[in-house]
Amino acid sequence: MHIAVVLDTLVHRFRDAARGVAERVAAAVRTGTRPSPGPVIGGALRDVTRSRRELIAENMLLRQQLVVAARRVKKPRFAARERGLLVALAHVVPQWRDAVLLVRPETILRWHRASFRLFWRARSRASMRSVPTRRAPPETVELIRRLAKENTLWGAERIRGELLKLGIHVAKRTVQKYMRQVRGPRPWGQSWSTFLENHLHQIWACDFLQLYDIWFRPTFAFFIVELGSRKVVHVGVTRSPSATWVAQQLPSATPFATGPRFIIRDNDDKFGPDFERAAEAAGIRVLRTAVKAPRMNSFCERFLGSVRRECLDHVIVLGEAHVHRVLREYCFAYFNHARPHQGIGQLVPIGSSSAGAGSRPVTGRAVLNGLHHDYRRAA
Repeated sequence: MHIAVVLDTLVHRFRDAARGVAERVAAAVRTGTRPSPGPVIGGALRDVTRSRRELIAENMLLRQQLVVAARRVKKPRFAARERGLLVALAHVVPQWRDAVLLVRPETILRWHRASFRLFWRARSRASMRSVPTRRAPPETVELIRRLAKENTLWGAERIRGELLKLGIHVAKRTVQKYMRQVRGPRPWGQSWSTFLENHLHQIWACDFLQLYDIWFRPTFAFFIVELGSRKVVHVGVTRSPSATWVAQQLPSATPFATGPRFIIRDNDDKFGPDFERAAEAAGIRVLRTAVKAPRMNSFCERFLGSVRRECLDHVIVLGEAHVHRVLREYCFAYFNHARPHQGIGQLVPIGSSSAGAGSRPVTGRAVLNGLHHDYRRAA
C-alpha cells in the first residue's frame, strides 16, 4: 500500500518537472524566433517556412512601428490612421503578438474595439438619417421656445400638456429638442431676480461701508435699505463693528416690531450668531448671499456706490460723530425725501416727485452745505 502511494507521488513529481521543462523550452523558442534585437538565427529559420504574403504583412507592421519610433519625442504616439493600420495588419499576420514592439497586444485589441464602436455608431446614424422625419411647423417651434423661455419652471412634459390644451400634438422629444435652444438645464426653483421682484416690499438689505477719517483711522458705516422703495431704513457708524454691535442695529431699525419678512446680508464675519437670533426674534428670515456673488445684494451695493460718489468723496471725515451726522443728513434729509431714483421710475422713496406741481415758483433748499439741493414748488 505504501509502495503504491510512493510511486504515485513520484509520477506526479515527474509530470510537474517535465511540464516545467517543456514550458522553459517553449519560452526559449519564442524568444529566439521573435524579430527583436536579440538572436536572429531562429527567426530566420522560421521565416523560411512562412509564406511571402505573411512576411510582407509582418514587414509592414514592423516598418510602421519604426516610423513612429524614429520621431524625436520622449514617448512616441500613434496617430489615428497609424492605429487603424496596425489593427488591419494584425488581422493579416498570424503571429502579430510577436511582431509588436512599441505597444502591448492589449493596446491593439483596445484600438480594435474602439474602431468597432465607431463603425457601428456611424452605421446607426446613417440608418437614422435614412428614415424620413416629420418636422414641426415653424409656428409650433416658436411657440415651444416662447413657453420654455417665459416659464423656466416648466419641463418638457408640462409644455407638451400646454400645447395639447391649445390643440397642438407634438412628441416629448420634439419639445426637449427646441427647449435646449433657449435655456440650459432646468433650474431647481425660481430665479433670484424673480424672487426679488415678488417680494421687493418685504425685503431689506444690509451691508457695511468702510471709510477713513482725517487721521487715517478706519470707520465702518452700517446701512439697511428697503428694496421696494429704495428707502434707507437705518444708519449706524462705529470704529469696532463687533458681532454684538451689529446685532443691536436690527432692533434699532425695528423699534415698533414692524420689520420685513426677509433681510439680505453677505458672508462677512461681522454678522455673527447674535444677528441671526435678533432677526429670528423680530420674525425676520435672514437670506445669505452666495460666495463671490455681489449681484445677489446688488440693490445695497448700488446704494453704497451712491453714498461714496454723492457724499463721502466730497467730505473730509473728522471723526465718528461727524461721519454719522453727515450720513444721516444725506440719507434721511436728501436720499429718502428729495432724490429721484431710476429704479422706481424717477420717484422719491418717501413722497412723490410730482407733488405740488403747478405754476408756483421753484425754490431750492441746500443739503450738506450746498453739496446737493432739494428743489420744490413754493407753497
